[in-house]
Amino acid sequence: MSHQDRAEDRRRVAFSAARFPRRAVLQGAALGLGGALSARGRVPAALAQDATPAAPPTGEPIRIGASVSTTGSNGRTGLYQQEAYLLWQEQKNAAGGLLGRPVELVIYDDQSDPTTGARLYERLLTQDGVNLVLGPYSSSVTQAVAQITERYGQPLLVAGASASEIWQRGYLGVFGVYSIADDYFKDIVLTIAPAQGYKSAAILYEDTLFPTSTARGAAAYCGQAGIEVVVNEKYPTKATDVSSVLTRIRDADPDLLIGGSYLPDAVLITRQAKELGVNPRLFAFSVGAAQPDFVETLGADADYVLGPSMWEPEIETPGNVAFLEAYRAMFDREPDYHAATGYAGCQILEAAVANAGSIDPEAVRTELAALEMPTILPGVYKVDERGQQIGHIPLTVQWQDDRKLIVAPADLANGEIQLPTPPWDQRG
Repeated sequence: MSHQDRAEDRRRVAFSAARFPRRAVLQGAALGLGGALSARGRVPAALAQDATPAAPPTGEPIRIGASVSTTGSNGRTGLYQQEAYLLWQEQKNAAGGLLGRPVELVIYDDQSDPTTGARLYERLLTQDGVNLVLGPYSSSVTQAVAQITERYGQPLLVAGASASEIWQRGYLGVFGVYSIADDYFKDIVLTIAPAQGYKSAAILYEDTLFPTSTARGAAAYCGQAGIEVVVNEKYPTKATDVSSVLTRIRDADPDLLIGGSYLPDAVLITRQAKELGVNPRLFAFSVGAAQPDFVETLGADADYVLGPSMWEPEIETPGNVAFLEAYRAMFDREPDYHAATGYAGCQILEAAVANAGSIDPEAVRTELAALEMPTILPGVYKVDERGQQIGHIPLTVQWQDDRKLIVAPADLANGEIQLPTPPWDQRG
């Protein structure tokens, strides 16, 4: 075995149901998709609710592989997705398994690196003998991985990425779980900002796939809304200082500051904006602003910040309360939307396998293309002919006094938006 293989074996995480306390699983059997309808209007047989206790799974395990960023620049975020995968595995094995067989997840850490992610999926499919796969975290890693899964005819359920470029390459087996990145700031730019009379915006974003997509979408929606983009600039990955562009933004004095960013950058931009006295009337960041870690890191400086979210604990969707309780019990912390989207990806894969009655990749791919069903996310799982998600409903959240409230869309909101954001030197 090579030194590289030994290093990867040390990073490999092969999980079994026995590793987790039973308390986290007791609700698992009741947490399936009993109300989930396929495109053909039937409840998948393996997911129908039944008062009869499930028989223990038997036979060869169904091995499902993934790499997830649990270290590197996106490690704090990717960990939520991995935890959701593990929760689903534990619940399925407690509820009789998948097609009556036990589920075994084989998960690697891709260290937030696309090249590593692609290599690990090739290993999963050629050396580890997995039957199916779930997607990695981040659009950059997913784009690299999709080339591998497509080559081997393996469907890829994208539970942790949303850049629209992923679905512009003509892949036959790549299926999205939640809304595309280009639409993340849609409600903020088209609805919230015009209601406040805002007319100008600054956009800064990390020079990687997903942030670029969010920034491109924000700029396009600004054009539709008649909002002038006075600064539109990218910064390098793993940046530790964005003060130069923030100084230009301060001098331009825009109404909106939109950040196409992951969690570390959203924190960095907020801190440096405070230091430099950058005072837009509205702050909005992708990804980071929706995470519990954002307010835990920034405290009161997170107040007034808006951001897109793909799920929130308060929404009323099938199985959401049970998901929350089971996740808290297993991991002793609150899930964020990356945990929910990861779990929804497992729900969707489960339904596709149940409908197919098989783990044959082509049969599962066919089901994923046709499936229409609710998950714990708002809206439904439904994809277009490219596999791009079109049924999910994105949310907009805002931090107010250490609380994250849904402020859009109106029919799902649980709080009133607070704007304008007061200048830094006028905050309590």
